[in-house]
Amino acid sequence: MSLEQKVMEELKDAMRAKDEAALRTLRAIKAAIIIEKTAEGAGGNITEAGEIKMLQKLAKQRRDSLDIFEKQNREDLASKEREELQIIERFLPQQMSADELKVTLQQIIEQTGAKTAADMGKVMGAATKQLAGKADGKAISETVKQLLS
Repeated sequence: MSLEQKVMEELKDAMRAKDEAALRTLRAIKAAIIIEKTAEGAGGNITEAGEIKMLQKLAKQRRDSLDIFEKQNREDLASKEREELQIIERFLPQQMSADELKVTLQQIIEQTGAKTAADMGKVMGAATKQLAGKADGKAISETVKQLLS
């Protein structure tokens, strides 16, 4: 079942349950899917990797907004972002824990032969390909910096 089909099924369930947070979020995901499918060069199709990338982008937007709202003490807006983030994360693959990420990145550092922070580009290139959808880019970057210093 494609992401679009899953979203449509959950959208129907959310309508029946009158779940406003789920409706709002699922409609945003559906809109993002339509935008991706109609983008130039997409040919009306979206790959699974493209779906994951799009969902990660939506999740990152929610996390960034959440940080801003929490800093501004806007709990009303922060709670909406938390709800939406939780729903978006249901469609994403299971994220790696910090320990799993560290172990995997140490293996990548050994494979690439990186020794100093100057070699971070090599490690990041390999890590982002291998960990696509499994870890946040910011977490990968911070962990690589930590391991190479």
